Amino acid sequence: MARKQAVRERIVDSGVTAVLRGIDEEDMVPVAEAIHAGGVTAIEVTADAKRCTEMIAAVDRALADTDAVVGAGTVMDAPAARNVIEAGAEFVLAPNLNEDVVTVCNRENVVCIPGVMTPTEADRAMAAGADILKLFPASTVGPDHIGALRGPLGDVPVMPTGGVSADNVGEYFDAGAVAVGAGSALVDYDAIEREDWDAVRDSAAEFVSAVEDARS
Repeated sequence: MARKQAVRERIVDSGVTAVLRGIDEEDMVPVAEAIHAGGVTAIEVTADAKRCTEMIAAVDRALADTDAVVGAGTVMDAPAARNVIEAGAEFVLAPNLNEDVVTVCNRENVVCIPGVMTPTEADRAMAAGADILKLFPASTVGPDHIGALRGPLGDVPVMPTGGVSADNVGEYFDAGAVAVGAGSALVDYDAIEREDWDAVRDSAAEFVSAVEDARS
């Protein structure tokens, strides 16, 4: 339980989880290393990629001696949750709420961040034992939706993902977000194509700086 709490704290302290989607297997480790060098300590490898478990394990090994925590995203069902946890994922995210996934994560002492949109989904997720609620897609409802959820439900931990950028991240934190998730707004895919790992690092660092400014 202590490790699970430490991972949750790392996600919140980091402020942003980098969503690594659509990245070739041979590029995954250098991308993750560059993003970590840019200041991101929570790194999500999406489970809808081919050989996702191998990539999760490879990133986990590469960053084992750092302060990074490596998780899996787009985990839609219990078998997928078990697979990514066996590969080394320390947190699990999904765009949807599947209570079976939450159950697997709780049994394995892994942080679970299911996707929610409505108060009913948020309430069900917390009752099932979710650690953080992934508001997805955040761009559909905007920052004010966080307050709309927390009004009737109390101080629930919300992590908006989908449409969060360096330009609007401050609005989400002002609304009460405990952290955010970011993909293309943080990950420079053009730089990845060029294998320009310094540019990948710098793009991540810019987003981290925006998060730090928003929380200061």
